[in-house]
Amino acid sequence: MDREEIRRHNVRALLRGVHLSGGISRADLAKQLGLNRSTIMALTAELAGAGLVREELPKDSRQQGRPSLMVLPESERIYVLAFDVAVDQLVAARIGLGGVVLERVVAARTRAGPDLDYVVDVLARLGRQLHRSAPSTAICVGVGASYCGMIEPGDGTVRFGPDLGWVDQDFGAELSRNLGLGLPVLVGNEAHLGAIAEQHRGAGTGVRNLIYLHGDVGVGGGIIAGGKLLDGDTGYGCELGHIVVNPGDGRPCGCGSRGCLEAEAGERALLDAARRPADAFGREAVRAVVRDAGRGDPVARDALRRVGDWLGIGVANLINLFNPGVVIFGGMLRDMYPGVAPYVRTRIAVNVLPVARERVRLEVSALGDDATLVGAGELGFSQLLHDPLAEYENIAEHSRERIGER
Repeated sequence: MDREEIRRHNVRALLRGVHLSGGISRADLAKQLGLNRSTIMALTAELAGAGLVREELPKDSRQQGRPSLMVLPESERIYVLAFDVAVDQLVAARIGLGGVVLERVVAARTRAGPDLDYVVDVLARLGRQLHRSAPSTAICVGVGASYCGMIEPGDGTVRFGPDLGWVDQDFGAELSRNLGLGLPVLVGNEAHLGAIAEQHRGAGTGVRNLIYLHGDVGVGGGIIAGGKLLDGDTGYGCELGHIVVNPGDGRPCGCGSRGCLEAEAGERALLDAARRPADAFGREAVRAVVRDAGRGDPVARDALRRVGDWLGIGVANLINLFNPGVVIFGGMLRDMYPGVAPYVRTRIAVNVLPVARERVRLEVSALGDDATLVGAGELGFSQLLHDPLAEYENIAEHSRERIGER
């Protein structure tokens, strides 16, 4: 690399360090990046000049001598819009640099089949509302969206969303057009984004190899291998909900197969096993089964045993394949996990190679229901973090547009 390339690399690494930490001292940045303090000072000055970071004295330093200045993200000024499209709800948020959720709004979504126009109309309205409510000096630098389906890399098309029948829907382009902010909407699979969020800010922080399982109606998955998202040759990798765990007499799956993990361990599998009526669905219905099992209801207990065993088979296979440091359960699976954990652990004890199970941890999502939303925010920040100062012209342009709107 020539000198300019090295400088751009260092600027990128520094802003990324500040963004992921939410605030870090100059001294710690120097250690983290392997740079001397004068270089850190020069890089920080560039980013501060662009309005991306600021420096402050630490609030409660007890160290001897002059304390190292803290480098903080300008979270209130630099933000992205993040959207999360789940089966039963639509969420929009304004997320500041540093990963701070500044403001969020939620709207209901009914299970009524393909509904691109409704989803785009609602999210665009919520996004414009959040954009208008931001301070006049704030700048929107990107837009990211999480969707519960298979996403065409690059253009935001939902190729296949089995839960509500979306096939080749131009979601990203339509939402960008309806938002009217002049920014592309970057779209990612919800479980992939949840895995990234948990690695950056949640139960997988500092872990280079992890598996994130996300339950909505079905089961999605994201795998971080060697610190990077495993997305496959065409971007459709890690559809963990569609690994076949019960090929003999498995339940039919929305993908057209039978006995998939999500068919045997998803929402409907649990509710059917617990003998709940067909019109019972959603997170509260799942929580009710777990509560009833805890109170001694034998039918609810048996339902959790059956579903937990199938989930355990799937998790055991994944641990044998990928040797993760942690397996994280998010979404609906986070609610279900207290009731199925003993059965998952039993399957791991019986079916996972001893050396692979020695150190693996099982955790619920530390970010809770915000995991996929935070992941969408990370996607929204990706272009800025890739080359911060080259993006400054775009940021300034957004600022002028915003002033004009007001």
